[in-house]
Amino acid sequence: MSFESGSISCRAFFLPQSLPEDWLDRVAANAAPPLEYLKDEPIQGWVGGRHLLDRVITSENALYAGHIRLTLMQAERKIPPALLKAEQTMEELAELQARGVPFLNRKVRAEIKEQVVARLQPQMPPQLKGIHLVHSEATQRIYASCLSEKQLDAFQINFGRTLGFALIPAVPDHTALRRKQIEVEDLPPSSFSPELADHQVSYVIGEDFLTWLWYMSEQEKGAIPLVDSGDVTVLIEGPLTFHMEGQGAHMTVLRKGEPLMSAEAKTALVAGKKLKQARFNLVQGDAAWVCTLDADEFVIRGLKLPEEEERLDPLSRFQERVRKLDRFFDLFFQLYDEFLDRRRQVEEWQDEVQRIRKWVQDR
Repeated sequence: MSFESGSISCRAFFLPQSLPEDWLDRVAANAAPPLEYLKDEPIQGWVGGRHLLDRVITSENALYAGHIRLTLMQAERKIPPALLKAEQTMEELAELQARGVPFLNRKVRAEIKEQVVARLQPQMPPQLKGIHLVHSEATQRIYASCLSEKQLDAFQINFGRTLGFALIPAVPDHTALRRKQIEVEDLPPSSFSPELADHQVSYVIGEDFLTWLWYMSEQEKGAIPLVDSGDVTVLIEGPLTFHMEGQGAHMTVLRKGEPLMSAEAKTALVAGKKLKQARFNLVQGDAAWVCTLDADEFVIRGLKLPEEEERLDPLSRFQERVRKLDRFFDLFFQLYDEFLDRRRQVEEWQDEVQRIRKWVQDR
């Protein structure tokens, strides 16, 4: 599982309240049903953190190294598209021959497909997948591997149904409100392009933040002072995804060569686009974290944690990995705090915007 070894892809959540004392009983009551219950419709429910069939949930498999570790298991029977197409074509050819006609209308073909699905689906082996969850005792945050909107909805619905309250995704607007009591909708848009006025660009606060980090990483040689943690070093690398709503191409992706120094990067910035996604490096002292950051949702993909001690036992290794994950988000949120503090100082922010526009123009 990604939280136990290798790189980590996840998003963070804030808890609006403490977990209920009977959280374990509630999770156990909403455990995944046996696979024997799987018919035409998918099934889902909670399992322990050891494997996707860990259905009997107790403190032994729901707690690990002092942290809650669970998985939302989802199971369904799927027919491989190539098999479905082949079987459907065979049935259609047989029907053409039986009727002695040159073609079948849409209704007949749809009926044949339904019959093929009804025949094949019960024979398909269950396909299992899971959304992994870790609750950090130290920070009272939850990390979960629900990256897509569909996964997020399923995770939120099941968590709320089980625990009785909804989690707060640590997306840019919720994070600004929780940490700085800032409603991002109240902040006016800012154009980083020397050729466009503020009202001519789209406003996505996370993209403003990531583009500002890029500017800071080059102008300040990557070193950004944080009030609570000292200096951290930020480095932005390609691939780069630029975005702006409006006329023309909304998205520009630069992958190969030197995307940061390319003429295409300057063109995107001058056109009013801002960074939506990039490879994000965060360094403090001897510790370095590297991931791909989605600025719109604060989703991290492929996060590489600072190197681990090879001799740690599995329990200690998991504790250490969660501690380093906590530290990454602590520093990341403090960088966002610094950006927000500057962003809400109207006059000072306008001066900073002018410096960013010059940085764009001089690239």
